[in-house]
Amino acid sequence: MSESNLLTRREFVQRASVGAAALASAWSYAPSVGAVGANERINIGVIGTGGIAGSHGQALEAIKDEENCTIVAVCDIWTRRMNDYASMVKSKFGEEPKTYHDYRELLANPDIDKVVIATPEHWHERMTIDACRAGKAVYVEKPMTHNATEALRVLDVIKETGAIVQVGVQGMSDDCYEAARDIIKSGMLGQVMQAQIDYVRRYDADSGPWRTDAKTGDPKPEDLDWEAWLGPAWKRPWDARRYHDWRCYWDYSGGVSTDLFVHRITRLIKACDLKEPIRGVGIGGIYKWDDGREVPDTFEMNLEYPGGPTVYCLGTMGNNRGIEHCIRGYEATLVFEDPGFNVYSMKDDEKNKVLHTHTRSGGEDQKLHHKNHHAAMRSGDASLLKTPPELGFYGVLAVDLANESYKRKKYMTWDPGRRRVVAS
Repeated sequence: MSESNLLTRREFVQRASVGAAALASAWSYAPSVGAVGANERINIGVIGTGGIAGSHGQALEAIKDEENCTIVAVCDIWTRRMNDYASMVKSKFGEEPKTYHDYRELLANPDIDKVVIATPEHWHERMTIDACRAGKAVYVEKPMTHNATEALRVLDVIKETGAIVQVGVQGMSDDCYEAARDIIKSGMLGQVMQAQIDYVRRYDADSGPWRTDAKTGDPKPEDLDWEAWLGPAWKRPWDARRYHDWRCYWDYSGGVSTDLFVHRITRLIKACDLKEPIRGVGIGGIYKWDDGREVPDTFEMNLEYPGGPTVYCLGTMGNNRGIEHCIRGYEATLVFEDPGFNVYSMKDDEKNKVLHTHTRSGGEDQKLHHKNHHAAMRSGDASLLKTPPELGFYGVLAVDLANESYKRKKYMTWDPGRRRVVAS
């Protein structure tokens, strides 16, 4: 690696402060596009009709009367699956949605106020940008984009258009992380040194994470447009495994980091009011399921932020024994546990004394997250969003550093001037 690609710590802090200020300025002055009146019905288009879209359909059905919202259009590159989803919408919402194979035609429909982007990651950037420029409010599934450079391009367009964009990290509809941020700002924890969290699972030994029964060599359905599904990704021949098990391949997913860690790291970013890490490292490997997948089945991420804290994420897909979710300060430790979180003293004369208990309101709930998005749309106030796009960017940046570190076997950092992840 040449010296021109390396950043010193001082250079990073100087550039990061400029980058953070630019992001804040971009968001503060954007007008509101995608806003609707307080009593108007919110018409929704769903792009991508797989499993995640199904959960959004259930959430929106549950709040349709309270929120005065409905699904009026659906889009997918697989006709059979799209038609099945459209039938579900008709049965649950009472009217037959329009169907589209090309998402751009859905975006051209002037009756649509909001789009839900529920596609694989490699499409998030392009669809979000196109939706913003079409004047729609956007709910884009996590991660906001496939990598940090893409996320910044999305932020540029949000600045340009003022679109109201909610990122689908629904855990931010749990108030614990905003409350934790307030506790930290009060000084109760003292200097924050370290934070840790996990996302662990134990998959079936015969399949492993994100595997279906699809096999390479299975024929492509005649009504599935493979080239359209690939879109901005590398062009490859049809492979049923890549389509059905896309989370196992780097072209379409960041694996544990982008599918799971982004839920967790966003919580700590919010609680600790973090921005751009100084450096990050990702380690792990394919230890259990060496079945042709590319992304690791065991993964760990460590990040260092300016002045602290360090942040650690554990992700084992073959063992679901977790670790304590906590934030460690010099004076006290904040532990996320029922009923929300507790703060324990670390002082010698009162070690482990409970200094504060917060009882959770809200929760990790798509219904609440959509309602929050609608409130921002109806008020025209994007500052109400629980997962605004700049928070989405910081989450993507963290996991992108870890993934690039894993691939390159180097510490990585963010170069805001070049808008890319580079060797640290």
